[in-house]
Amino acid sequence: MTVTEKWAEQHIPDQSGRVAIVTGANTGLGFETARMLAEHGATVVLAVRDVAKGERAAARITGDVAVQALDLTSLDSVRAAAAALRAAHPRIDLLINNAGVMYTPKQTTADGFEMQFGTNHLGHFALTGLLLDRLLPVPGSRVVNVSSVGHRIRAAIHFDDLQWERSYSRTGAYGQSKLANLLFTYELQRRLAPHGTTIAAAAHPGVSNTELLRNIPAPLRVPVSRLTPLLTQSPAMGALPTLRAATDPAVTGGQYYGPGGRGEIRGYPKPVESSAASHDETVMHRLWTVSEELTGVSFPVGRVAAAS
Repeated sequence: MTVTEKWAEQHIPDQSGRVAIVTGANTGLGFETARMLAEHGATVVLAVRDVAKGERAAARITGDVAVQALDLTSLDSVRAAAAALRAAHPRIDLLINNAGVMYTPKQTTADGFEMQFGTNHLGHFALTGLLLDRLLPVPGSRVVNVSSVGHRIRAAIHFDDLQWERSYSRTGAYGQSKLANLLFTYELQRRLAPHGTTIAAAAHPGVSNTELLRNIPAPLRVPVSRLTPLLTQSPAMGALPTLRAATDPAVTGGQYYGPGGRGEIRGYPKPVESSAASHDETVMHRLWTVSEELTGVSFPVGRVAAAS
């Protein structure tokens, strides 16, 4: 493939023999990610909250597909899912942390975390830590975290009020969770690098027409519904940055992929830049420590000292 060619589904290499876990894979971006991986030969596990919906989604995919119950809003469920996945799969090649919620009303997870931060970041942080030793021995294995252009919008890690207990902003909480996805990815890559087998990368879908839009605040629903066909791309296109991060042999780790069109809203996937805030190493390390404390999950990879 030349550097000018549009990376698309036909560029996914053969995935035969690889095991891929995709969270939130019963619909939208996750479904398309799982479908394309399975159709290229991977054994794919749809890790979903609603097993019945997951089974219906699996029936629409050609290939080796299984369904695993996973509710990212409950650490008990995350631990149970990780135990089941570990028992079923001695090796894992791809962990794609795709599931997410967006602009939810103020609410908390089963463990008392703000819903967007708890689901989008802490649930995936815990799942990754619990499964990582299944990836580390596997050459070419990858963790891919799905972030968003929203990581730039009113986004900061509010260590003084991580759970938005004092005041709540749907947009700010979403931005915090998506910024956390990137900070987690970059710090994970730093810790994985000395092992030389597994890499971490991130992706974002641009603006895709998926169920995530269901929580748009009421005053915006009519204008958004009118603009959606003009400003969004299909879930299949939106899944391509994730698939490139997961399968392109040229990915080296610590990279971020998104649509190549104007504003990264639509288009074929390419490496893109994330915000300066997402590369703040002090915040990275602090978030990692806080995430371990909140989830009770420690990783089998240690912090890498900064070069002097």
